[in-house]
Amino acid sequence: MTTNITSFEVFLLKGPKDTRPHWVSNFIVPTANEVLIRLKTNDGVEGFGLATSYTNADPILHVCKSGISDYLIGANPLTPEKIYQDLFSLTSKKLAYEKGWGREALIRISAAVDIACWDIIGKMAGLPLYQLFGGYRNKIPYYVTCGYYRDGKDLVELRDEIIELKEQGHQGFKAKVGGMELAADIERMEVVRDVIGGSLNLMVDVNRAWDLDTATEAVHALAPLNPLWLEEPLRWADDRRELKLLSQRTKIPLSAGESELTSYGCRSLLEEQAIQILQFDVTMFGGFTEGRKMAALCELNHVKITPHHDCFIHAPLVASSPAGGFVEAFTNPERDPLQAELFVNPPSLIAGQLKLNQAPGLGLTLSEEAITRYGERIS
Repeated sequence: MTTNITSFEVFLLKGPKDTRPHWVSNFIVPTANEVLIRLKTNDGVEGFGLATSYTNADPILHVCKSGISDYLIGANPLTPEKIYQDLFSLTSKKLAYEKGWGREALIRISAAVDIACWDIIGKMAGLPLYQLFGGYRNKIPYYVTCGYYRDGKDLVELRDEIIELKEQGHQGFKAKVGGMELAADIERMEVVRDVIGGSLNLMVDVNRAWDLDTATEAVHALAPLNPLWLEEPLRWADDRRELKLLSQRTKIPLSAGESELTSYGCRSLLEEQAIQILQFDVTMFGGFTEGRKMAALCELNHVKITPHHDCFIHAPLVASSPAGGFVEAFTNPERDPLQAELFVNPPSLIAGQLKLNQAPGLGLTLSEEAITRYGERIS
C-alpha cells in the first residue's frame, strides 16, 4: 500500500506580549511567532514541522487557508524532494499571483512541510534523523543567545544576566551589538568577556547594522576580546561583497546566512568566500531537503554550519555532518517560551552540550498543553 498524506493541520504559535521587549540592533524580536504544521498519513504516522517568522505571519496563514493543502493531501511524504520542489516552484507560477500567495510565505510553508515529511520518514524507518542524515555524532555544542537591548538595561544588569547564565553551566555566549555607538557596544562586550573569562566562547551578533567602515573599526576593537565569530556585521544592501572585503581585514571568523531567503543565496555567500560559518535556518527556508545540501556544500568548502534558532529542530542536521558547528539556544523562557515548553521530551542542554534523543524522526514529542496555551488552530 502506498503511503500518502491524509491530514494537514496548521497552528499559529505566539508567545505572550513582551512588556519589556528584547531589541537587537534594529528591530524587536518576538517572544514566539511560528507556524506549526502537522501531517498525518494513511498509516497513522504523524510528523510535524515549524516555520519561523519575524514579521506578520498572516501571509503564511493565508496560503494555508486558501488551497495549499490541495498539493499535500494524497502526496507521498516519503518523497520529500518532490514535495519540496512542487511547493517551491509555486513561487514562479501565475497561480501564486492569482491566489495572493507571497513568495516568502510559500518558502516558509515548503520548509515546515519538508521537516514534517522527514519526521515521518524517520518514524517509518524507526531511526532518528541524525542517523538517517549521516550519524556523525550524537552530541553537539550549543551556545546561548543573550545580551539583548532592553529599556533601562545598563551594564550592571548585563553583568548580572551573564553571571546567571555562566552559573547555569553554559559554555558559549552570543551577545548583541549594533544598537549603540561602537564604543558603548565594545564596553558591553568587555563586560561579557570579563564575566565568562578567557576559556569560554564569546560570539558577537550585529544583526546587519554596520556599514563597512564601522565594521572595519569594530573588528580591530573586538580582536582583544577573542570572539569565536562576528555574525551578520554588515547592512543588507551589499553584504555579500562587503563581507568578503571585511574578511580580508580581520582574523575574526565571519558568519551569515539566516537572512537569506533561499539556499541559492547561501551558495552565493560561499562563492564570494565571504564567510567561515553559515547560519541558514531550515524553518525559514529549505527544510531538511535543502539544509542537507547546504551542509554538504559547506563541508566541501571548509565552512562550518551553525544554524539560526530552533536548536532542537536543527540538532539532527548539525549532528549528522562533519561540517557541524553549534546550535543556538534560548534558555530564557521570557525570550522564547516555545523552547522551554513546546516539547515533552526536549534534548538535554548540559555544560555546553546538547545530547540528541534516540527516538525516531525528529525525536521530539509535541506538548498538547503548550499548543493549547500558545497556539491558534487555523482552519
